[in-house]
Amino acid sequence: MKNTTEIAAALQGYDPQSLHADQVSAFLNELITPVSDCEEVPIVQALGRVLAQDIISPISVPPHDNSAMDGFAFDGRQLDSAQALRLQIVGTALAGKAWSGSVGPGQCLRIMTGAILPAGLDTVVPQEFTTVDGDMVQVPAGVVQRGDNRRLLGEDLLQGRAALQKGELLTPAAIGLVASLGIATVPVTRRLKVAYFSTGDEILSLGEPPREGAVYDSNRYTVHGMLAKLGCEVLDLGVVRDDPALLEAAFRQAANAADVVITSGGVSVGEADFTKAMMRKLGDVAFWKIAMRPGRPMAVGRIPKAKLAASPHTDCAESYEKNSNLEAEAALLFGLPGNPVAVMVTFLAFVRPALLRRMGARATAPVLLQALSQEAIRKKPGRTEYQRGIVSLGADGRLQVRTTGNQGSGVLSSMVQANGLIVLNHAQGNVAPGDTVQVLMLDGVM
Repeated sequence: MKNTTEIAAALQGYDPQSLHADQVSAFLNELITPVSDCEEVPIVQALGRVLAQDIISPISVPPHDNSAMDGFAFDGRQLDSAQALRLQIVGTALAGKAWSGSVGPGQCLRIMTGAILPAGLDTVVPQEFTTVDGDMVQVPAGVVQRGDNRRLLGEDLLQGRAALQKGELLTPAAIGLVASLGIATVPVTRRLKVAYFSTGDEILSLGEPPREGAVYDSNRYTVHGMLAKLGCEVLDLGVVRDDPALLEAAFRQAANAADVVITSGGVSVGEADFTKAMMRKLGDVAFWKIAMRPGRPMAVGRIPKAKLAASPHTDCAESYEKNSNLEAEAALLFGLPGNPVAVMVTFLAFVRPALLRRMGARATAPVLLQALSQEAIRKKPGRTEYQRGIVSLGADGRLQVRTTGNQGSGVLSSMVQANGLIVLNHAQGNVAPGDTVQVLMLDGVM
């Protein structure tokens, strides 16, 4: 396992005093080892969990050729592109049971959606395209081609193939797919345990009376919400004052109890250095000034646990024995800035992807939409900016975006107004009205 110094040495142009946002992600990919132990859970409890093993399809879906429409099934070789086809109806096939008769030339079968297509029948004409007269049906020329409206055996999933792969984040669609295979439980990586606390003498907990120079702690609740949305088990350690003994106790408790420790405050230039000093004392930590706005200061590293945590062996992860000690040796540490918006932006940009990696999820690139800026935006090249934006649909049908106004990192109300973050890349300069910008939508990640 590489330490932070070794990881940093491998990054070309690494400068902790002006770290490129892309290098943060590269650093975290080297720092983080996915958890290996897992558990079996019912699929109704698997939403948002990470699949720990491939799901191999025990059956083919669909299990037979079947009709995609209510209509009439026949041998498509009889079609003539220039002439209507007249067929005799010899029976009706319903979904859920096979029709046992036979269909010859000049004949067809009335068929319902999902019903099995008997051998020799490969085409279905929807009933609304036909004219029925007694036991005869007329198929107009050109309304279907051979093979139309037929679902093939295994066209969705083939028996013996991987239906879902290890690392899949289980969505409602993925859970439905598992259910379609007749599978009731799935192996998922265990939930991450994340300990969180705020630091600073100026931070008030809810219920405390206001006092001059103090602010109520919002960060604990926004971080708790973002962690809960990821499915993490959250250990809330409250507010820890700027006292070395209290900070040491909090860090040790958090590291021993959790996979990940997150703090806010105490990592900026000019702040009381008790928090940074304690991080240095207890762990292997890198301190950064990231070339970004908001959220420049950040600390990342590991804090060793006081003793190896006991964790039950599970059969669903082959690599458990190899990695369990590694997982128990240290907790990941993320020291976030203290300003509310900076906390949320750094969490979304860096911590959330890192936690997903720790959970064993496969890496995916963020989905950035293209939108037209409705206003001029000032931007200095040399840093990545995440401006709060309101995305809407323009009269021309294209996405458009405007900022929420004041982009100060303490304006928490702007995160309530925003439905996306305008992502202005490192080299980008000023934006003019009508320019195309990239937007990270917040729905689904917050």
